[in-house]
Amino acid sequence: MAKTVSPHPAIAQLQRNSLTQLVQAEIERMILDGELDSGAKLTESTLADQLGVSRGPVREAFRMLEEAGLVQTEKNRGVFVRHVPIEEALEIFEVRAVMDLYVGRKLAAGLGTTEIRELRQLVDAMDLAVKSDNARDYHRFNLAFHDRLLQLAGNAKLIATYRKLVNELSLFRRQNLTNESMTVYSREHRQIVKAIAAGDPEAAGQAMYQHVMNSRERTLRNYEQKQKQITTAQPPSSATRPAKVEV
Repeated sequence: MAKTVSPHPAIAQLQRNSLTQLVQAEIERMILDGELDSGAKLTESTLADQLGVSRGPVREAFRMLEEAGLVQTEKNRGVFVRHVPIEEALEIFEVRAVMDLYVGRKLAAGLGTTEIRELRQLVDAMDLAVKSDNARDYHRFNLAFHDRLLQLAGNAKLIATYRKLVNELSLFRRQNLTNESMTVYSREHRQIVKAIAAGDPEAAGQAMYQHVMNSRERTLRNYEQKQKQITTAQPPSSATRPAKVEV
């Protein structure tokens, strides 16, 4: 009978860490793609079975996702996909806008032709997604575009903070993606790249700032419309319902 050889402790730790990261990445994808809705309860055993792993990596992935702002743990209730109230979402947009103002100014002060070409290719990819009315691809390229702008700014602390804010807004951002809005967003993206390529820090910063603030206004408008539809669809309460007349 062959002897079972256990891996070296350092290798075993690396294997556990790698598996946890893979599990974390897959659960994050499911949340950002809308497969796991805002407010949905996450169960260790269910996700472990679904992903074909033990419960340990799932538990560790929950911890990492909570740090990233995607899930929250409620005492005696469990782990849930984080729900961001509209008031908090609007505040996040405002913080992002100020951060993007800085990023735009910094990139316009010295970005090379290779990087500009890369940004234009991402905008071209978004345009193709708009033409095919593919919101899923558009969302993916949109995230890649903004993340690449951050990477090029070269501020690690800003990248970590910004990515957390983007994750928290993921649900609202998906709801904003109609064909009409994607067309507007793409036009704004081209304006951002144009200003950066022109080496105009003020124009680039303002273009990025206004892009986020426009998204904030669309988010608020969409939320108000949905709330109005919900209110309209609800049956009248007993206080407002006409009284029954006995005959």
